[in-house]
Amino acid sequence: MTLDPSPRSTRRQRLHAAATAVVLACSAGAFAPASAAPVAPAAQPTAVTTATTAATPYCGIRWGSLPETRSGYSSATIHNVRAGRHACFDRMVIDLTGQVRGYDVRYAPVYREGSGAFVPLLGAADLRITVTAPAYDQDGRATYTPRSPNRLVDVTGYRTFRQIALAGSFEGQTTFGLGVRARLPFRTFVLPQSGGVSRLVIDVAHRW
Repeated sequence: MTLDPSPRSTRRQRLHAAATAVVLACSAGAFAPASAAPVAPAAQPTAVTTATTAATPYCGIRWGSLPETRSGYSSATIHNVRAGRHACFDRMVIDLTGQVRGYDVRYAPVYREGSGAFVPLLGAADLRITVTAPAYDQDGRATYTPRSPNRLVDVTGYRTFRQIALAGSFEGQTTFGLGVRARLPFRTFVLPQSGGVSRLVIDVAHRW
């Protein structure tokens, strides 16, 4: 007489059969892992090149508008003032007999030497030019006597200059007023002495 297997035995047999089927299926490659989907490469950041180009200065001029000074007194005396027009700037020249030593050039109100009276000038800005040299000799005789102290040079038609005036000469120094179109870059320098004459040069650019 055959006995029916118990439920527990039957369950063990089913699990054993299932495990055997899984092993056989794996051996046959039925459960081979699927190929991984290709991964797109990460996007590379685009290089951004920023070209920073400094603004090209007008005519290559790199002057400023701050005061320019040089200390020192000398026995030189002023005897002439001239002006000229150039492609990129207007020029004022002060001729001196002897070697000029000191000067002070700056944008500032201009006052008459000895009296302190204000000197009104044409233009939107006043350039005050003080030279540490007199316009008279040791005997007090004038070495520079312009026809019109308020119009030393005719600057009609100049792009930058509007007026050049003499503000006086007192106690060993002489002051000029240069009226200009606007507060523009300028430079000041002394040319080497030639033939006993030195020259103080003030250039004012036509624009920034």
